[in-house]
Amino acid sequence: MPIFTADQRVRHPQHGEGRVVTDLGATVIVRFGVAIEQVEAAELSRMRSLTDALADRRFDDALATLTRAQALAIHSINDQWGVFSRSRVHLLPHQLWVCRQVTRTWPTRWLVADDVGLGKTIEAGLIVEPLLSSGRVRRLLVLAPARLVGQWRGRLKTMFDIRLQEYAAELDRGRVNFWETSQQVVASFHTLRMKGARERLLTAEPWDLIIVDEAHHFQAQERTTTLAFSLLQALEDAGKFKSLVLFTGTPHRGKDYGFMALMRLVRPDLFDPERDIEGQLPDIHKAMIRNNKALVTDLQGNKLFRPVATETVDYRYSDAEAAFYGTMSDFIIDGRAYALSLTGRQQTARMLLLIAVQKLAASSIAAIGAALERRRAMLARRLSDGAVPEESEPETLDEAAEDEESRPDQVTLLLMQNEIERLDEILALARKVKQETKVARLVDLIETRLPPAEPVLLFTEYKATQALVFSAFEKRFGPGCAGFINGVEKLVVAGGANRDRVLQCPRDRAAAEFNAGQTRFLISTEAGGEGIDLQERCATLVHVDLPWNPMRLHQRVGRLNRYGQKRPVQVYLLRNPETVEARIWALLQEKLIRIQAALSASMEEAEDISQLVIGMTSSGFFEELFAEGLRRPSDRLSDWFNAQTAQFGGTDAVEAVRTLVGNVARYDFQSASADIPKLDLPALEPFFRHAMQLANRRVMRTETGLSVATPEGWRGSPDLQARYDGLVFERALSSDQAMVKLLGVGHPLMDRALAESSERETLFARVKGLSRPLLIALAEDEITGTGATVHRVIFSIDGSAETGVSFLRDWELLSRLNEFQPASDVTSRPSVEEANVIRYLIDNLLQTTSQLALPFRRPRFTPMIAMLPGLEP
Repeated sequence: MPIFTADQRVRHPQHGEGRVVTDLGATVIVRFGVAIEQVEAAELSRMRSLTDALADRRFDDALATLTRAQALAIHSINDQWGVFSRSRVHLLPHQLWVCRQVTRTWPTRWLVADDVGLGKTIEAGLIVEPLLSSGRVRRLLVLAPARLVGQWRGRLKTMFDIRLQEYAAELDRGRVNFWETSQQVVASFHTLRMKGARERLLTAEPWDLIIVDEAHHFQAQERTTTLAFSLLQALEDAGKFKSLVLFTGTPHRGKDYGFMALMRLVRPDLFDPERDIEGQLPDIHKAMIRNNKALVTDLQGNKLFRPVATETVDYRYSDAEAAFYGTMSDFIIDGRAYALSLTGRQQTARMLLLIAVQKLAASSIAAIGAALERRRAMLARRLSDGAVPEESEPETLDEAAEDEESRPDQVTLLLMQNEIERLDEILALARKVKQETKVARLVDLIETRLPPAEPVLLFTEYKATQALVFSAFEKRFGPGCAGFINGVEKLVVAGGANRDRVLQCPRDRAAAEFNAGQTRFLISTEAGGEGIDLQERCATLVHVDLPWNPMRLHQRVGRLNRYGQKRPVQVYLLRNPETVEARIWALLQEKLIRIQAALSASMEEAEDISQLVIGMTSSGFFEELFAEGLRRPSDRLSDWFNAQTAQFGGTDAVEAVRTLVGNVARYDFQSASADIPKLDLPALEPFFRHAMQLANRRVMRTETGLSVATPEGWRGSPDLQARYDGLVFERALSSDQAMVKLLGVGHPLMDRALAESSERETLFARVKGLSRPLLIALAEDEITGTGATVHRVIFSIDGSAETGVSFLRDWELLSRLNEFQPASDVTSRPSVEEANVIRYLIDNLLQTTSQLALPFRRPRFTPMIAMLPGLEP
């Protein structure tokens, strides 16, 4: 005779709590979560159900029942949203929504294309932390550009206590196989795409999850692919990962084939670059997320970001500067004419060099003057040695391209027949310029337009201009007023007695000193355009020179216009309106405004899409635009510009952006606000105190936080300390405080308390603070193998036949439970009427569950806990 009935709740010493599927006599088939096991009947013990408790009409311990209800709600909330994960950052609704969207199914494959400054590292941490804690992810690989590897490692450790090992080629040589001992790794995809590193990676054990930053580097065309793309494709073909999350702000780089190839990496079952794009776009929302700064909100629906105010600050060249600029322009025009008379690599090498020269000239006379001095000396040496520069092979061109300041003295090809004589003329004019009006206007701007001591972030493309501004600031505002960031972490500035000073400062230290107020100014090259947050004190940015690629402006402004900025960001652009570069920039901005207007007119909510439009255009397009513009007469520049940019932001590009924006998945406050938990870590404190009280431990509050001794019965766990002091539920934990002080899901003490409380068989109690009978229920999916990561959701209903029934989501339930206290006036038995009210609520479960929006195919509902109001004294 079977002794277990279908759906009866049972407990197994290994598998935990489950539900009987069928009794086979000696063995029983039981569902434990999503797993179905056949176990021996003798190993199972029956669990009381709420129906049993109602039939007995006996109350359980009120404190234990309340604590169990809190534990069940906490698990339900965190499993869906990760809101109680331990991190040092305050979480935003769109970040929680991204985490939920990405982790809803497993394996997971998504492209996240949020705006700059919306917290991609936080989103990544929110995704990864619960997956690591649950054991779903054991092997994690983060791929990023080389310059951002350290940032990923540092931020995940600081914010989430996720400790990644940084890949280095010297750690992976000979018999030493890095991948055999490293489980959680961050690596440069520029390094791994090289043959030796790539081969060893492809032989490594598969990864549970790969995260890729700056995924727009993974591009493919009809006949060619980037090495980064082929690396990820090779990993896919070798079955080396199942879950993949890509991050990029510019997923579409102007070619439909390249975009769909990227989407095929994400979801090969949905996308194929060989197929027509139109038929595939309706599926974009299944694989791509994009949140825009203009639309994201806080939990109350208030917009997080205010529009950035941008103002141009004009200056004029002095006579000496004008003479230099005119002669320099003639030199570049003549050089281009000479280059165009050549073919192949000889032409290309000269054109690239002339672009570098023109960019340097537009930045400052100091920048171009220093570069041309070095070039003149290099050419003179080669000629005196009998070398013929024209015959030199430009083998070092690719290396020199990484630093445009070094290109003029590394590329040995002559730009024209009499180049040394022309350089002498230019350098003589440069020496006549005693002060650059751009720098004088910059100092004047700071003194006349900004409040005293206002922090200012400044960007320039070149170290020579950086040194020029640094020296001017020290002279006017005093030594120690400015810090700097550049790629080499070193700056050569003019010193006394014609001696240069060599300053050294790591990028992270410069940023920390600026954020702490130890320096008023921070002068950065593009090395500071990504990967650092500078919004703590600063809301003012100055573009000392304008980069030829407008995307860099977005990246620069993103250092300040990001979450945590408490003031409107003010941006100043220094320009000389008489230069070709300034006129082209003005025409480009006008064009972007027209493109934005055309798209906004057809959108329900306007959002800034210029970043996407710019991202669809190659950097070579902008370089050619500025370089060719120098040769055009000023009175015909506008007509020429319009002809050259006819396709930029044209109908095809605008339509592509409109289609992308219209089809992606995104956070929407109106539809998502009710579901997103309006709770944070402090909501765990009432549960924690109750759990410690049940374990006969008193929680004491001190100046540094909470102190408690670990319960005796828990001390066998190696993860638990004997005592904890200074525990806090506040995310604003300083970087010098250990993460073990931060209580949340994932902390060993909190996890043990949740486990102990969830397993208690307490079902029915009276509590103080409750006004109507409350029923807490469990929703779970009867279908297994769906790939879903959330299988159980807690909710509640309260009321009666007379008052009606209301519904509470899990986070709303926890908020209510935190207001309750165990009733001390418990009677030995509830009345028949009170038991019947609970039965009425059980019968009405199905009528209220439509508000749950469950991700289940066949939801099943089980009553778990019932609570009655405490009796009046």
